[in-house]
Amino acid sequence: MREEVFGDDEVAESGLVTRRGAFRAVAFRADGHEHLALVLGQVRSGEDVLVRVHSECLTGDIFGAVRCECGEQLTAALDAVVGEGRGVLVYLRGHEGRGIGLVEKVRTHVLQDEHGLDTVDSATELGLPVDVRDYRPAALVLRHLGVRSVRLLSNNPDKVRALEEHGVPVTARVPLLVPPTDHNIGYLTAKRDRLGHDLPQVADR
Repeated sequence: MREEVFGDDEVAESGLVTRRGAFRAVAFRADGHEHLALVLGQVRSGEDVLVRVHSECLTGDIFGAVRCECGEQLTAALDAVVGEGRGVLVYLRGHEGRGIGLVEKVRTHVLQDEHGLDTVDSATELGLPVDVRDYRPAALVLRHLGVRSVRLLSNNPDKVRALEEHGVPVTARVPLLVPPTDHNIGYLTAKRDRLGHDLPQVADR
């Protein structure tokens, strides 16, 4: 039986055919934003479902910016779900710049480019928080979908802890590694050294 997580005016579902195949699109409202989950295969009552919780990054996801690895992770996550034949990608809006928004994120880029600050110090220099993302909406939609436990596509241990704190058991963390380049090495190094992400490919560079 489906758990009643959302009201009727907070969720809508339809088929969505993409270049990778046919998904079920679940649009939902939570915490002041509209989010989207792409579902492939039968996940209700599923254990160890492959899941990516992806934070919105307009510059990387849409325009292919190479200073971060967000767009490549999004592509790789979708490919992984399709390769497995079952899984969920939860796309969380309102997470731009780890929650500071697009305008402020672009301001941090100026400090990075002109003053050599990293992604952490450029935020704090502007008086902004380093990370205010909330993963509760992802937990809500996974409950709505009836997912019992997940294998999380992520390099961020904090994301595992956040989902578990919101009642989603994480049975494994599956790495989602993007090769470092001259454009993203600074960003990846800061994520490893300052934010605790597990990025062994950076050490190998």
